[in-house]
Amino acid sequence: MPEPRKHRDVGASVRARLLNLAKQKGQPFDLLLTRYGIERLLHRLSISPHRNHFVLKGAMLMTTWFDDPHRPTRDVDLLGYGDPAPESMVATFREICAIGFDDGITFDVDGLRAEPIREELDYGGLRLRTTAQLAGARITIVIDIGFGDAVEPGVEEVELPVLLDLPQPKLRSYARETVIAEKFQAMVALGLANSRMKDFYDIWILSRHYDFDEDRLARAIAATFERRGTAIPANGTEALSPAFPNDATKQRQWTAFVRDLGIEVPPLDEVVADLAGFLLPHACRATNTALREPSAGRRS
Repeated sequence: MPEPRKHRDVGASVRARLLNLAKQKGQPFDLLLTRYGIERLLHRLSISPHRNHFVLKGAMLMTTWFDDPHRPTRDVDLLGYGDPAPESMVATFREICAIGFDDGITFDVDGLRAEPIREELDYGGLRLRTTAQLAGARITIVIDIGFGDAVEPGVEEVELPVLLDLPQPKLRSYARETVIAEKFQAMVALGLANSRMKDFYDIWILSRHYDFDEDRLARAIAATFERRGTAIPANGTEALSPAFPNDATKQRQWTAFVRDLGIEVPPLDEVVADLAGFLLPHACRATNTALREPSAGRRS
């Protein structure tokens, strides 16, 4: 059955506006299409009965803290509460994707599928995939959902910035301290095997733009490292040592990551030195926090 004419007209208008925006910003059109698709999915989540079952994290959350998103994303990261079974998550997001809204986009409800996340660090999670249509443009939608992580110092509420003049998704989210704690734990756990340059960049940019309460960040680090079974590196760690940025593979990975960012960022050795100066004092404080509060942290 063909789309109603009004919906086609809205979709064509939105697509044209996104194309103009891509030209103005000098960004790839397909990247803005993906961002738009994720925004509209998150708006549907925010007005659904399932809103309080998910917490926003990852690169889309970073866009709420910086006017101009410093690194693009092609997926959305969420912490999920409740039943983590694949069939349950698929049913939930089929309901969310089926919500109608006059934004020109339609999601393939029946095509939505789930698979286990299998990456460098596997703490259990699901990856949901589907597609969306916007005036003939096909958009790939990827939703990564984790379960059971410590959320210290607790969830916050954010309003997601949007590309066009449409309602902004209002969602529960990680605090900045939780973001830093999870990325720091990944650095420690992976060591020299770490290829996640985005984690180094994200902590670096957050540390440069925000002041952090020592106790809040220490509690977040203590809770996250405890939940993930990782010792807090009060005396340093391989990922923050001079050996890491001196590795030729790491230098190539950083160069490729920075090139994709399209903005000026210091070389990896400077970033790692900055991160060591920022993170290790908080790690020492977190060690003391963990000794005082061995069961700190809220979990989903």
